[in-house]
Amino acid sequence: MLESAEPLRIGDESKAVIPIAAQLHAEGYLDQPYSGSTYNPALADAVTRLQRDYGIAADGIVGPDTLAVLNLGPGDHARALAVALERRRWLSRNPPLTRIDVNTAAATLRYYRDGALVDERKVIVGESGKETPALSSPIYRLVANPTWTIPKSIQHGELAGVSRRYLRAHNMFRRGGWIVQRSGRGNALGLVKFDMHNQHAIYLHDTSSRHLFERSQRHLSHGCVRVADALGFAEMLAEQEGVASEWQRARDTGRQRFVALPREIPVRMLYHNVFVASEGQVAYRTDPYGWNAPIAAALGFSGKGASVAKPEAIDVGP
Repeated sequence: MLESAEPLRIGDESKAVIPIAAQLHAEGYLDQPYSGSTYNPALADAVTRLQRDYGIAADGIVGPDTLAVLNLGPGDHARALAVALERRRWLSRNPPLTRIDVNTAAATLRYYRDGALVDERKVIVGESGKETPALSSPIYRLVANPTWTIPKSIQHGELAGVSRRYLRAHNMFRRGGWIVQRSGRGNALGLVKFDMHNQHAIYLHDTSSRHLFERSQRHLSHGCVRVADALGFAEMLAEQEGVASEWQRARDTGRQRFVALPREIPVRMLYHNVFVASEGQVAYRTDPYGWNAPIAAALGFSGKGASVAKPEAIDVGP
């Protein structure tokens, strides 16, 4: 069991450095063995790569979350792989050839068209406690310049008691007991929303907080899925579905406008913390929602695995 009394930063001296370096080398993150006791830049770079692979804040600092991943052994990986295979067993053997798969464990999106992977990008999904649910639900229209009617849970939570000055500063107003945010670049939905049929009010959308896509740990929303370069993604779908001109006209109005798709595009919200990456290798992530433990127990495994996603009050977006 690797241990460190304090977080390790570049320049720190600790007896924990030797076993940590050995583990990094054994897992392929460190090219050469290292036997010193100083936590140096090469080790920090190796830790950063590991952190990115597991969806931990990629700061190169060895803290509790990173130690939890470093302490995962072959048995933990076998457990995670078994759970992932069980989850895949539940899926249809013949998924729609044209579809969007959102992996909420890894916070990524893959778009398949006619059976071929044509696009892959980062997303931001629900934080722990406001998890993006596992569901299948189609996109049926694009919304240009969306307004945002703020859910009551947010209105009575983060926005409880806000002043008129706050509402004006955020381009919001009250209407019929609801708070509504007008269209614009500062809108929490950004400049495009992908409307979906489901009872959970879950959908894909743009965001005004685009800098958050640079984070390794992207479990930050209230449950909906924010898409990196959502405008580019919308333009791709509109072009492929033959409504590009209609979509551009809707955007140019600067007002909320709806563009129906000629056919619905299925979306699957999946939870796979072990998957085949685009480079072909098996990739592991943490269990950010802690959803794997019951399945692992049913399969006869003990232990909890690594779960590191924690709620963060980043913004009040959906």
